[in-house]
This record gives sequence, C-alpha cells and structure tokens, in this order.
Amino acid sequence: MMEVLLETSARHIHVSQEALETLFGKGYELTKKKDLSQPGQFACEERVTVVGPKKSLANVSILGPVRPDTQVELSATDARSIGCPIAVRESGDIKGTPGCKITGPCGEIEISEGVIVAKRHIHLVPATAEKWGVENKQIVSVKVKSEGREAILGDVVVRVHENFADAMHIDTDESNAVLATPGMMVEVIK
Repeated sequence: MMEVLLETSARHIHVSQEALETLFGKGYELTKKKDLSQPGQFACEERVTVVGPKKSLANVSILGPVRPDTQVELSATDARSIGCPIAVRESGDIKGTPGCKITGPCGEIEISEGVIVAKRHIHLVPATAEKWGVENKQIVSVKVKSEGREAILGDVVVRVHENFADAMHIDTDESNAVLATPGMMVEVIK
C-alpha cells in the first residue's frame, strides 16, 4: 500500500523581496518562527492583512524564504469571504489569477494576480516516486480513512523533487471535510 502523511496547509502568503520591503521596510529580512515539513521552508513571525473587494483577512502568515513572485494561498471559503474569484492552481502558477491588496506595518501593495486556492498535491522524493511508479505532474486519487468522514479525493497532483519530503498537502476546507488529524496517513491510488 502506498501511504503518505497528510498535512493541512492553512492560509498564507509568499512574498518577493520587493514586496517584503514595501510591507515591512527597506532591507527587511524574514524572521523564522518554525521550520515546516518541506526542507528549507519556514513559517515567519511576520503577518499581513489580505484585502479583497468585500472584506479583509488579518494576521495572515508569511512563509519563507522569499520567492520571485508574491502569491496568496487561501481556502475556497477564505476567497469567497473576501470577495475574490476562486482559481485552483498549483503553487507558482499564478498567471491570470485574481489579485488583491496586501497591507503590512510599513506599507501596502496591490498585486494584479497571485490569489490562488492551492491544488491538492503530494510532495515526493524521487526514490518514493520511483518505488510507487508515479511521475512528476501525474494526477492520482487519495483515500482518506476517518471516522464518519471517509473520502476519496481526486485531482491530486504529484510533485517530485529531490528537495522535497514525502507529504500530501490540502487546505483547511478539505482538512475539515475529512476530519484530518495530525499524523494521519492516507492511501495513494493510481
């Protein structure tokens, strides 16, 4: 059986260095709060407010390190609540997605695109992908066994890279729907 750890990815933002300096001040650097499961990725002390057409989400966490482009990852519920159209995409695929305003303690930015609902995905190291017979960008399903909320999630994209750690990521809406718990393992179905 092909099993992988299930993790919940809460709303967060990735920022470019330029955006970071506009939001927090010239020369500003992110402050690591804690490491995340994916090597080199970390949650930061810094928080921002994401402003949509209808309302705002305060205290949205920034994840580091800085990236080439600024991107906001929300659940579908979050996106609807602030009045943003829903664009389900892989992280980094922001072309043609909605934008928003982001405010920090020293300034604000307006992004013309970059608000996404992250496509459910599985990070795998090459050795695991080879063992399971799956490839980068392959679409699979995943069986979640939980008391009273068992489900099969389809449209799960496999992402393979030597810098990853094996784990599946879903957003808070999906996590709540299947009653996910820390340490839960799920079965990958090809």
